[in-house]
Order: sequence, then C-alpha cells, then structure tokens
Amino acid sequence: MKLVTFTTGSAERVGAVDTEASMVHDITEQLEAAGASGVLGAIRHWDDLRDDVEAAVRSGAGHRMDSVSLLAPLPHPVRNIFCVGKNYSDHVKEFGRSGYDSPTRSEELPTKPIIFSKATTSVTGPYDDIDAHHGVTAELDYEGELGVIIGKGGRGIQRDDAFSHVWGYTIINDVTARDLQRDHKQWLLGKSLDTHCPMGPYAVSADEVADVGALQVETRVNGQTRQSAPVSDLIFDIPELIATISAGITLLPGDVIATGTPAGVGIGYEPPKFLTSGDVVAVSISGLGSLRNRVA
Repeated sequence: MKLVTFTTGSAERVGAVDTEASMVHDITEQLEAAGASGVLGAIRHWDDLRDDVEAAVRSGAGHRMDSVSLLAPLPHPVRNIFCVGKNYSDHVKEFGRSGYDSPTRSEELPTKPIIFSKATTSVTGPYDDIDAHHGVTAELDYEGELGVIIGKGGRGIQRDDAFSHVWGYTIINDVTARDLQRDHKQWLLGKSLDTHCPMGPYAVSADEVADVGALQVETRVNGQTRQSAPVSDLIFDIPELIATISAGITLLPGDVIATGTPAGVGIGYEPPKFLTSGDVVAVSISGLGSLRNRVA
C-alpha cells in the first residue's frame, strides 16, 4: 500500500494511492473512526486498518493525483530523522578525497555505522522548493537515500528480527550544507536547515517490496544522472542499522532511518558541483516513486 499526506487546499488529509489509476483515495475518516490520525496513526494501527484501507482503494472513489498537493508522508515526524553517514563504499572514498570529512582525507571504510540526525523541521514535501539559505551556506549538496519507516517499536532488536519492525519505505534527499558540516566539526547543523529533508512522495508498506536490496537509488540534477546504486551495496544493511540504533535507544512507530547515500554527490567532483538556485534535483527509487525539488 502507498500512503500519502495531501491537501486539496485546506486541511491535511491521508490517502491511499492507486498509482495505475493515478488516484488518491481519502482514508481520513477510516483513521478517525479507529482513533488514529495522519499517516503516523495509520502505521500505529496498521493491523486493524489494513482491510478498511484496501476496501477504500477498491471502491474507486477518490481524487485524481494531479488535483491534490502532496506533503511529505510524515510531515511532522515523531522526532529527528536517524541518518547514516558513509554507508556506500564508493561514497566513503569520494568523501575522503574531498577533504570535507577530515584533514587526513581518509578513505578507510567505517567499522561501525555512523549515525547522526536531521531536525524534524527540515522535512518538506516531495515537490516543494528547497530553501537555498543564502547567507547561511554557499555549498549546498544533495544525497539521495532510501528511508526505512519503523512500524513496531522496540529496544534491543536483534538482526534476525529487524524486518518485523519495518512498516515500510520512503525516499529522502538528505540535503547538506557542506560548509556548515565541515566548519562546525559535526553534522547536525549542516544537515538540518529548514526544507533540507524532502521526503516522499509515498510511504510504501513493506509487503510491496519483495527484495529491498534490489531497489535502485538514482539522483539526477537538471536531468543529469549523478547517483545510481542498488541498496544491496550498503556497507551496513538495514538489520544492522536497526540493531545498532535500538541497542540502547527505543525505536518508536513512525521513526525514519535514512540509510545512506551512494557515490556521486556534489563534493565528489573536482571541482565540486554544488547546487545553485534554479537547479532541479530528482531522486527516484524503483517502486517507491520520485522526489523532484527545485532549489529556490
């Protein structure tokens, strides 16, 4: 199932999408009847709601996709997005060569997952503009990533049980202010500027993804392919990330883990190819849809 948060010009609504018919079916009332609200509520009550949602899609009643405005599927996350740095081998090498990671320009692979976060206020819609934040940063970069959405929370989750805690998946562009990342010697500020986490267009339930490792992550800037790699290339796979984060932190339903970005980011080029106003960044993942955001 593909869930969205959308508006028709007024309040936020929750919809289930039939991509073949290009229709979104409003399931807000079904959620409210179950005491739930938003896509987050649907995730929390999914076992009880699934049949009603599927019936709503079969009914055929709904809005054409081109008549609604999509927000991020989780426009108000329960807390910061968990993110993973340097999780594709070729990206580790380009990051090391760039000099933005450390003065030694190390290309060594990490031995443990590198976890940081993006503020909830960085989340924006799948087609919204990205604020360039002129005066705050002059080195804006893109990072296309697979986002994992937690369904069943827990602490001390073991690798073998990790996928039972996954509700589904989405797409994230981990937009990064590289100069802030470098100058402040940490990643929170450089990753968390407002609008610097485009998300969506859908929250896709895990049953629609037969083999998550086979998903292909691709990023294009102004139509030029910059990133392309399968999720199977992750250094630390999804079960390892869930086990690592949950070892001492209780994961909550609706938590999102951005799993890392492939090689091909702006700082990987010589000279770097930073984003400028007017650039259009499109991130797609097979079966999950595409983000398309213009730099304002």
